Amino acid sequence: MEENLKVLDELSKGACMGVDAIKFIMDKIEDPEFKESLETQLNKYHDIEKKIQDLYQEFGGKNDNPQQTSLMNKAMTWYGIEMKTLTDTSNSKIAELLMQGTNMGIIEGRKLLNHKDVDEKINQVIEEYVTMQEDSVENLKKYL
Repeated sequence: MEENLKVLDELSKGACMGVDAIKFIMDKIEDPEFKESLETQLNKYHDIEKKIQDLYQEFGGKNDNPQQTSLMNKAMTWYGIEMKTLTDTSNSKIAELLMQGTNMGIIEGRKLLNHKDVDEKINQVIEEYVTMQEDSVENLKKYL
């Protein structure tokens, strides 16, 4: 049970980081199609977060919520985005930044799938998370 909660915590932090990054960058995007694409991605992250929350409760975290990114990590993400888009807010630059973060999420998701002592329901959500992120990278490529 404890391993299930640890994996859900890690997955939650990754999903939270994706949500934060999209929210921080959304106001820099002028292209309506790109913005709509990111809103769709944001909704997918929210769906994953809901599934994580439900599983967290099911596996014993009844009085708690899955971990999210810390205030420090949120601040660092915001600051990084602000600095890297200070002189360039083109679709290409924004897509590049999002792809870098998404690739980190894919790596972390794949690592989580290697936990053999995790319930199959959790593995299914991890697979969904990784697939969603891999699809996102493919979508972002057209904005480079």
